[in-house]
Amino acid sequence: MRALSIAASGMQAQQMNVEVISHNIANMNTTGYKRQRAEFQDMLYQNLERPGASSSQAGTILPLGVQLGIGVRADSIGRITTQGNITRTDNPADLAISGRGYLQVAMPDGTTAFTRAGNLAFNQEGQLTTSDGFPIEPAVTVPPEAIAVSISRDGIVEVTLAGQPTPQQVGQIELASFVNAAGLEAVGDNLFLETPASGPPTVGSPGSPGIGTLMQGFLETSNVNAVEEISALIIAQRAYEMNARVISASDEMLQAASQLR
Repeated sequence: MRALSIAASGMQAQQMNVEVISHNIANMNTTGYKRQRAEFQDMLYQNLERPGASSSQAGTILPLGVQLGIGVRADSIGRITTQGNITRTDNPADLAISGRGYLQVAMPDGTTAFTRAGNLAFNQEGQLTTSDGFPIEPAVTVPPEAIAVSISRDGIVEVTLAGQPTPQQVGQIELASFVNAAGLEAVGDNLFLETPASGPPTVGSPGSPGIGTLMQGFLETSNVNAVEEISALIIAQRAYEMNARVISASDEMLQAASQLR
């Protein structure tokens, strides 16, 4: 009774699908979050009669054959990297990336992580950091006597000092772009790491070819669409129920077979 194991694989697949959807819904208000999508593949087929096999000595062949699949399995969980909505915050340390690109973050272990979450802050030394205190690369430090901070669309950081009407440049923010941004490894805290699937980063100033621009005082919200996620959740739930019914029907068939006299 292959239907039991086939339906069980379908229930496991839909359980994973619901877990991915629930993760998306949970991060609806996460800054810079990119929604995920579960993708599946049909599993190995058993060839009871192979298509194209000879069916007689006259040279006739089977046009279709008999192939039985044994279920479904998870293929991948892809990340949809479309642009999220831009909201105004009026916080001078907040940065939204309009277009492609990631902010570079210096991690304590010496590696470089990447993030779309622009809810930044200045630490006790005036250095621009993430909300967890990890500094942005290249380092940007604002002097304590600065009375205003301005970050242009192309990443130039300027400060206005008391008694000096002319702004002074104190840093340049750069963004990293990837050929396959969906191949980055998510490590939590809105951070990603480079992988062989993502390819090496292309680093440049905002506004360079293939790299987006910055918007000071704005944040990029999650690209999760509540209506789409709820619809996908209903479909996954119905698919789970139908696989459960297949298991019940298979059990009834086995019960009927065991009661034959």
